[in-house]
Amino acid sequence: MRGSDDLTASFLLGVFTVLALFSAWFTGWVRRYALSRLLDVPNDRSSHTRPTPRGGGLGLVLVLVISGGLAYANGFLTASLAIALLAAIPLAVIGFIDDHGDVPARWRFLIQVASSVWSIYWIGGLEVLRVGGVEFYIGVLGYPFGVLLMVWMLNLFNFMDGIDGIEGSEVVFIGLAAALLIGEGFTRVVVPEMLPPVAIAGATFGFLVWNWPPARIFMGDVASGVLGFLLALLMLQSAVSEKLSLAIWAILAGVFLVDATVTLLIRLFRGERWYEAHRSHAYQHAARRLGSHRTVTLGVLAINLFWLLPMAFLAQMKPEFELLAVISALSPLAYAAIRLGAGRP
Repeated sequence: MRGSDDLTASFLLGVFTVLALFSAWFTGWVRRYALSRLLDVPNDRSSHTRPTPRGGGLGLVLVLVISGGLAYANGFLTASLAIALLAAIPLAVIGFIDDHGDVPARWRFLIQVASSVWSIYWIGGLEVLRVGGVEFYIGVLGYPFGVLLMVWMLNLFNFMDGIDGIEGSEVVFIGLAAALLIGEGFTRVVVPEMLPPVAIAGATFGFLVWNWPPARIFMGDVASGVLGFLLALLMLQSAVSEKLSLAIWAILAGVFLVDATVTLLIRLFRGERWYEAHRSHAYQHAARRLGSHRTVTLGVLAINLFWLLPMAFLAQMKPEFELLAVISALSPLAYAAIRLGAGRP
C-alpha cells in the first residue's frame, strides 16, 4: 500500500471531484433508463407526492466499484481491504433486483449476513474494543459484534432513505468528516486511510446533484444499504487500525443512528411488525409537519456541522471523555426524535 508521501490534500480533492462528476453523469444515464422501467408511484407509506424514478444509486455504485479497482491496482488499497470491499457487490445486485421486484426478506438478510461475515474476516475481526481511552479485549466476540453492526448499519441507511437528499447529504458529511478526523483534524496530515471515505463522499455527492429536493431520481435499494455497509466496514477497519474510534463514528452518524434506533425500539414496544415498511421515523414526521423535504435535510446538515462535528473533534482530542461526548451528543437527538413522534403513526 502506498504511503502518505503519495497523497496530498489536492489529490484527495481531485478524487472527490472526479468521482462526483462521473457519478453525476452515470446517474443521468440511469435516470433515462429508470423513467421507463423504475417509476416510484406514491402510496400511503411514501413521503413523496409525485411519481419519481428510483434506482439512481446504481450510478454511484458503478463509480465506486471502478474506482475501488483502480485504487487497488495503483497501491492505494491493501489486498485485505479490497477483498473485504467486494462484499458490497452482491448487496448492490440484490438491491438492484429488489428495485425491479420484491425480493423475500429472508434472502436479503442472508446476503447481508454473508457479506458482513466475509468483510469482517478479511479485515481481521475486532478483538479489542476501545472506549474512552480504555481497551477491552473481546476476542472472538468481535466477529458477531462486527456482523451485527454491519447488518444494522446497512438496514438503518435503507430505512433512513425516505425523503429527498437526506441520505446523500448524510453520507457526504460522514465521509468528509471522517477523513478530516482520520487526518488528525486541522493539522493537514494526509494519510492513505483518508482515501476510502473521501471516495464514497465524492461518488455520493454526484448522485446528490440529482437527488437534492425536489428529487429528480431516488437512490433505491441498489445503493442505500450499500452505503451504510461501506461506512460500517470503514468504521470497523479504522477501529482495528486505531485511526478512528467507533465512538467518534457513532457521533458523526448520530442523526441516522438515533432516529432509526429509537423508531425501531418504539415500534417493537408497540407490538408492530418492525420489518414492514412505514413512515414513522422522526425525520418523516418532521417533513410532514413542515411540508418540506429541503427544510428537514438542511436541518440535519446543520445538526451535523454545528453540533455533531464539534463533539466528534472533542472526543478525538480528549479520548478520556469519549463516552461522555457520545452520550452528550446523542441524548438531545433521542429526545428530539421522541418528541417528533418517532415510531408512532
